[in-house]
Amino acid sequence: MGLVTFTGGARSGKSHAAQVMAERCVGDIAVVVFGVSEGDSEMSERIAQHQASRPAEWRVVEARNSVEWTERVRDEVLIVDCLGTLLGTVMGEVLAEKGTSDMDTVTELPSGFEPEVEKRFAALVAWLIRRLDHTIVVTNEVGDGIVPAYATGRAFRDILGRANRTLVDHSERAYLVVAGRLIELGSLPTQGTWPWHEQGCD
Repeated sequence: MGLVTFTGGARSGKSHAAQVMAERCVGDIAVVVFGVSEGDSEMSERIAQHQASRPAEWRVVEARNSVEWTERVRDEVLIVDCLGTLLGTVMGEVLAEKGTSDMDTVTELPSGFEPEVEKRFAALVAWLIRRLDHTIVVTNEVGDGIVPAYATGRAFRDILGRANRTLVDHSERAYLVVAGRLIELGSLPTQGTWPWHEQGCD
């Protein structure tokens, strides 16, 4: 059984690439989604577009929180779309537990917030890695733009960036999706090579 990761920027085609791969698999297919559309017309439209693009026979698991969906996943090919939205769900839950409801207005993170989010999110990533059936994870490539203005945005960038590295390290195949094209990451080096082989850095 295998784990495949697709990472990339917004509208890069990563969800489409994941769907095309899943369509080649034999057996039942489920998609777990985390987006909440209540009061957000733009999110509602995005969710509708994704729903319309999927085969009707695929089972959709709408996550009620960050953890319970794992109990409703069967022995099937699983698409997680996407890891960034799952992280946002975890962050929202931890903030709510600490008495804060709006992530966009947090100027200073509550005490212990980031370690708690990191712990819960790492446990979910580990669950995906341990899963015995085929798993396809769509995630966001973060950190290429400006430094986020909000403390929660900076925490999101750092935690997801570390999780992406962990996922790629454990994936049988991992792809960076850029403008609809796939770059296979597994064959790329993890360390740089000094260009002058006979010389040191002096």
